[in-house]
Amino acid sequence: MIEKHTMKNLISKQDFLAWQPKYPEITETDPYYWELANKLAEIAEESAIYPTLPQSVIKRMALCLTGYMQDIVSDAGIWRSFVEANRKLYGWSVPFHETPEEYIDYELNREDVRFLAWYALAMGYEEKRDIFPHDPMLLDLADIWFDHLESIYEDAPVPESYNIARGLDFNDPEDSKAIYHLGQWLFLHCYLITPAFAMTLGEIVSDPELIKAENVPMLHEKLDKALMENPTGPLALFISEWLYLILNGKLLKHNEEKGEVHPYYERFTKATGGKTLAFFDTYDAMNRFFIDQLGWEAGEEHLPMMKEEKDFVLMVNKHKGMLAARNVAKCIASPENPYYDKEYADEHAFDLLTVRGLCPGDLLRVIFENGWLPDAHFPGSNDYKLVADNQDFIARCYLQQYYTGD
Repeated sequence: MIEKHTMKNLISKQDFLAWQPKYPEITETDPYYWELANKLAEIAEESAIYPTLPQSVIKRMALCLTGYMQDIVSDAGIWRSFVEANRKLYGWSVPFHETPEEYIDYELNREDVRFLAWYALAMGYEEKRDIFPHDPMLLDLADIWFDHLESIYEDAPVPESYNIARGLDFNDPEDSKAIYHLGQWLFLHCYLITPAFAMTLGEIVSDPELIKAENVPMLHEKLDKALMENPTGPLALFISEWLYLILNGKLLKHNEEKGEVHPYYERFTKATGGKTLAFFDTYDAMNRFFIDQLGWEAGEEHLPMMKEEKDFVLMVNKHKGMLAARNVAKCIASPENPYYDKEYADEHAFDLLTVRGLCPGDLLRVIFENGWLPDAHFPGSNDYKLVADNQDFIARCYLQQYYTGD
């Protein structure tokens, strides 16, 4: 149990401004929204979940909801883009929540607030990382926040600083500097995009080399590299994709490079009778497959880093080659998998969607396409359908570059 604390002015002016598009400049509406952020933190004391959350988490959640309010009041297009992308990818507006008839596009909605309360908490607090999106205490917090936001929505001032994307052309070289600035802000300080980057950021700043040297230039270099190379946000899109979505209202289309047929593909499918997946319970069984079926060197222990593991899946792609996953076979309900264990899967299948590096993205997509993960559910919940309906989104949100990075 966390000691009771006061939320009055929990969020400093500096903390608030750091989330603003024009930071360090102070705009006319900043005092209003700074006060709102602190008010949201303060009224969180009314919620059932409040005693279980540290001040730092309440602070980040309040800042996230304040950013959402600024976005929809100014029609900045960030939330609008997220909703439109959801509809194109999945056919629904907001993850985990059905939208009622009174749902109003790109304005204040209870379902939006409920999703963002879950998102800011799950992405920002390790102890609640797997919290069920319909957790009653979490919904209680989201609803008291919504009630307050609804009471001030019509009179809230328009934060002009949030319209930094207005008038920019994604393909105009003259706008490139402004677009780069927008991309940096989206990546590091935006209420919707930034929370999903928290775990990756933690990995970057915990680099022993950085800690030992206190090397600020190296940190900036790593962050710039992450900006260019890492997907982020709840949909795990690259910043170029987020920018294109916000500026053009469309998802970028990618042309898949086919290339030549990989040599492993023909050997693998010949050995399996045309199947692209193979399952093994032990390392020795998998190693024999490498030697006897794929023609790898006899007498060797191939992929020795996996020797102490079990429950393997091998998958071959016609153009990418072969991948191996360990400790996941028991969770995959393929009719060709003799090692599927429903009882084990009921406890561990959700990990495939949330534990980075456990199951390769290409394999997950095949699993999703075939409905082979029926036992996945948020811990403490028996709502299997919620996960089945949102499995691609959950994988994007939690796994990030481990799911969409390739």
